[in-house]
Amino acid sequence: MSDALPTTETIAQRRPLDTLEIDECVGELIAVQRRAVEAVEAARDAIAAAARAAAAAMARGATWHTIGAGSSGRIAALDAVELHPTFGLERARLCIHLAGGEAAFLAAVEGAEDDAEAGARDLGCVAPGDVALALSASGRAPYVRAALRSARERGALTIALANDRTAPLFADAAFAIFLDTGAEPLAGSTRVLAGTAQKIALNALSTAVMVALGTTYDNLMVDVVVTNEKLRDRAERIVMRAVPCERERARALLVDAEGAVKIAIAMAWLGSDARGAREALARNGERLRGLR
Repeated sequence: MSDALPTTETIAQRRPLDTLEIDECVGELIAVQRRAVEAVEAARDAIAAAARAAAAAMARGATWHTIGAGSSGRIAALDAVELHPTFGLERARLCIHLAGGEAAFLAAVEGAEDDAEAGARDLGCVAPGDVALALSASGRAPYVRAALRSARERGALTIALANDRTAPLFADAAFAIFLDTGAEPLAGSTRVLAGTAQKIALNALSTAVMVALGTTYDNLMVDVVVTNEKLRDRAERIVMRAVPCERERARALLVDAEGAVKIAIAMAWLGSDARGAREALARNGERLRGLR
């Protein structure tokens, strides 16, 4: 094993945090986050290329797999779980692979990150053409590396996000996204700087993919899944704005559309029933844009 430290483990050349007053410490930790934004901006082209390929795969019916361990795995899971309620991605097409399983989301699971066999085993469900997105700050976590390698061997489109230029994880990625955040303000605590950059990059990547699939219209989440009062109100407001119409009309349209915002809007635009709206959307690639 090489003695060379990944960038994320090196010591930052800045004022020692333990010498600062609390307000200074807070200021230092906030100020350093600018580097996370800069790192993601520098990786814009790589993120866009990965998103373009992933969108094409998802349009063909692929399943979206996220892979990670520790902080990176939790960040990946946070992003992935929102794809169903926000964009209507079917739960059957969404798989979250976190070293240590669900228990690791709330507490560290000893040795899980080092379990390469579990990583390879967990990705045994991948089908050719699926999307496998792996995160690792150093790009060295054995679970994550083995999982992405297993996904590649099974014919998945592989994407890797890491914060070290020499990350071994990139070897099994069709699309490598390097987020150059450098040394952490607290050495090795990648939830601080690398984690911020990873979350920004994931926000951009996954949202761009879902937008490309036609799940939005005019910056509105028209495939939102209504599961509570807040989302019911949001659905009504989306219909009111897109049609446009008053709330009473929006509410009636949503009832006829069985809660499907996109269907409700299409019904109003086309003057059709729900079945007609569904057929029209199918002919238009499930997109509202260009439907009328």
